[in-house]
Amino acid sequence: MGIPGSVSRTTSSAEGKRVLLAEPRGYCAGVDRAVETVEQALDKFGAPVYVRKQIVHNKHVVETLSDRGAIFVEEVDEVPEGAIVVFSAHGVAPVVHEESAKRNLHAIDATCPLVTKVHQEAKRFARDDYDILLIGHEGHEEVEGTAGEAPEHVQLVDGPNSVDKVVVRDESRVVWLSQTTLSVDETMETVRRLREKFPSLQDPPSDDICYATQNRQVAVKAMAPECDLVIVVGSRNSSNSVRLVEVALDAGAKSAYLVDYAKEIDSAWLDGVNTVGITSGASVPEILVDGVIEFLASHGFGSLQSVTTANETLVFALPRELRAPRKANNT
Repeated sequence: MGIPGSVSRTTSSAEGKRVLLAEPRGYCAGVDRAVETVEQALDKFGAPVYVRKQIVHNKHVVETLSDRGAIFVEEVDEVPEGAIVVFSAHGVAPVVHEESAKRNLHAIDATCPLVTKVHQEAKRFARDDYDILLIGHEGHEEVEGTAGEAPEHVQLVDGPNSVDKVVVRDESRVVWLSQTTLSVDETMETVRRLREKFPSLQDPPSDDICYATQNRQVAVKAMAPECDLVIVVGSRNSSNSVRLVEVALDAGAKSAYLVDYAKEIDSAWLDGVNTVGITSGASVPEILVDGVIEFLASHGFGSLQSVTTANETLVFALPRELRAPRKANNT
């Protein structure tokens, strides 16, 4: 069967061997903003610029920024007093801002605006004394940042199987929020089970799972049924990248693997394979996808067909510390 929205780029290949390339893939607006924040901070202030946690969850990006003079630390107490520190795209709890202020750090917040939206929702529902059921993965930086906004009100729900353990104070004042990078299908299944247990469960004011996460999953679902193999380019600590592997398998791909670089591809994966799908997580630069395309071309997969399910145009402004000053109006 054909794939809606697919566009063939080339036709020269071994008989039957082709690559389906998911679009959209790779950098989302929040990641692009976060990476550019570190780059611009280095340009403006010079090295070193400290970054709390990985700016985004991608090995190549972190290594590239490290080579330019970014120093990645786990906590702000590792940053010299008075230095510049950038907070990652995943967001931080209020206590991190407080600790930074105590050390007189010049903080630049690169939190994705869509994560900030979830933080604002958590604060709002906490003020209204709701129990907040935060769907997400335990230990993920985004979850820690959101929960830190109202720790006495937030309870983590790590997937559908965690629902049975949830206890609330008042079943009429319960709301669910979520980490932005989850599997849409798994999240909805978690919500379904929560609503069975708490019929008055309130939805967030707007969708918490980010547009980019959803778009990348939709694109993978569109191509996976035709794929003998799906290769997801992304790092293992990238939640949205890991989810893409799961989505590909659930949508009908015969096999799916996560790789940081083309060199990690095992040629044995290609045995008996005619159609390979490629996508990448929201924190992955396109150069890494190009490497996978070149690897596959060298193994006879020269036909490249785009599978486009959405077009993304969203752009986020840089943090105010890095924006160009407005020109004075002399009229």
